[in-house]
Amino acid sequence: MADKILKELTLKIWRQKDAKSKGGFETYKIHDISTGSSFLEMLDILNEQLVSENKEPVAFDHDCREGICGTCSLFIDGRAHGPDDDVTTCQLHMRRFEDGATITIEPWRCGAFPVIKDLIVDRGAYEKILQAGGYVSVNTGGVPDGNAIPIAKPAADEAMDAAACIGCGACAATCKNSSAMLFVAAKVSQLALLPQGKIEAARRAKAMVAKMDELGFGNCTNTGACESECPKSISIEHIARLNREFLKAKLKD
Repeated sequence: MADKILKELTLKIWRQKDAKSKGGFETYKIHDISTGSSFLEMLDILNEQLVSENKEPVAFDHDCREGICGTCSLFIDGRAHGPDDDVTTCQLHMRRFEDGATITIEPWRCGAFPVIKDLIVDRGAYEKILQAGGYVSVNTGGVPDGNAIPIAKPAADEAMDAAACIGCGACAATCKNSSAMLFVAAKVSQLALLPQGKIEAARRAKAMVAKMDELGFGNCTNTGACESECPKSISIEHIARLNREFLKAKLKD
């Protein structure tokens, strides 16, 4: 199907100088956008227009633009990553919008992700949770043979599904409680399913949950909103595994 041209779009974009300043929506008009453009390419075109008018461009985060890094995190028309399923913002294309549409764009709304500027938030809280236990301690040395430890295929497949999490923050931003349970569950689950991760399983579960609580994320009430908006379709079944891992760890105390 040939690309079409969206002759005019109205963009309502959240502008905020920094975390301490009061923000608000500003409205912009943009013209002649190809439906083959990605959403971020449309924002690039808007910023070129603003610069040509001697106005400050809109600050937004991005890196790989391939749905891998998780930095391009936006609420678009009230949905995390926009009106498409199983995609990140950079994978969203303008063919999902109609000519003449009004598009509302805002940053993640989560207390643990403070706004840095405009559409950019600080997702460093996720990094701190990973630092608390999202790893396997190993002695340095030669690289072990990849087939030295047999792993059942169902376990390997489920661990790989959990490892698909890119830490974009859509789960916490979408959750009415701002819970990071799906993120933490994915990181705990991918290691709990593998022999290499079982040695530190108890310490990992307790440390990561404790850090999550310390950073101000809310509690999980199993609404399933996190799974429905996750661009990598991480299942809330991993939250059940995290709960089991955490309970087993606490029983050992």
